[in-house]
Amino acid sequence: MNSSVMGIINLQYQENAVQELSKNRSVASVPFAGRYRLIDFAVSSMVNSGINHVGVLLPNKPRSILDHLRSGKDWDLALRHNGLFYLPAVEDPSGAHEGDLRSFYHNLDFFEHSKQKYVLITTGNFIYNIDFDKMLRFHQNTNADITAVYTIAAEEMDGDSIVLETAENGLVEDIAMKPVTYEDSKVSLGIMLTEKSTFVDMVRVAFEHGGSDFLLDGIVRRMGEYTIYGYRHEGYAAQINSVPSYYKASMDALRPEIWEELFLSKNAIYTKIKDGVPVQYKDTAKVKNSLIANGCLVRGEVENSILFRGVNVGEGVKIKNSIIMQKCDIEDNSIVENVICDKNVTITPDKWLKGAPNYPLIISKNVVI
Repeated sequence: MNSSVMGIINLQYQENAVQELSKNRSVASVPFAGRYRLIDFAVSSMVNSGINHVGVLLPNKPRSILDHLRSGKDWDLALRHNGLFYLPAVEDPSGAHEGDLRSFYHNLDFFEHSKQKYVLITTGNFIYNIDFDKMLRFHQNTNADITAVYTIAAEEMDGDSIVLETAENGLVEDIAMKPVTYEDSKVSLGIMLTEKSTFVDMVRVAFEHGGSDFLLDGIVRRMGEYTIYGYRHEGYAAQINSVPSYYKASMDALRPEIWEELFLSKNAIYTKIKDGVPVQYKDTAKVKNSLIANGCLVRGEVENSILFRGVNVGEGVKIKNSIIMQKCDIEDNSIVENVICDKNVTITPDKWLKGAPNYPLIISKNVVI
């Protein structure tokens, strides 16, 4: 793929989809699996496919994204030519229209001045490990105007999703937003590939005719003008569009076969490097089926849970089916089950916190309980 494709990661969507976890950060920068952020999956898949020209369409709250990606060095994107670029959000001065189309339109010079023939557009709220080279070959073989990637839903899930309907040959016949995704639905992974000239035309025509949303006004309302094919991703994929979906995907990461597919294949998932000391397991520690990041100190019991960097687990503590983010302190004899703790949470001794198995209790950042 290399020099023929430029990647665009569109972060202007569902800013508060994960409630408390995305209250002060972009959804794409929500922590995942002990050391990663959600955006790492899109960036890493692009880099592994040889894409070295990546633009990030920034959200309205960009600080966490800028702090995480920085120059792109950790993804080998700190290059003299091409590399990582940030495209600023452009708000409607009147506040009348929301959507990403205005920002795309006002950044069209970035696309028009690039040398790449194709544009690969993704979002930052999906978990996958995809080889985009195969997608490009499919796109070229079908002679499609647009190729959209989808996965088959394994079960019913709440949360807004884009669902495709395709013919037997893969030709997309309908695209719809659904508040509930049913089993066996063809769920879009927010990934589209098209020629740069087609993309520029879509954005310009849609915006200049009063549109505000790239997908709705640029594609759905003009479907008759384009040949759109669906490309199925056969591997694991998860959309993070609600607290239950984030919790389920995190618990999925504890399954060896899914962890191996995402993180141990020939195409690695990269993230911002933070050096730290190894985990310390004391004599009283008991750990079962869990991910424990570096810098943690474990004296209690941890089962089926994820601990991010620098978590302290006191004596007599029992953590089960929970996600404990960076630098949390779970003090002696506390019980934590079905809970998501954001960064820097302190749970004082002898507390019992328990959420529902299908809807965990969320403790906001910096809270002391």
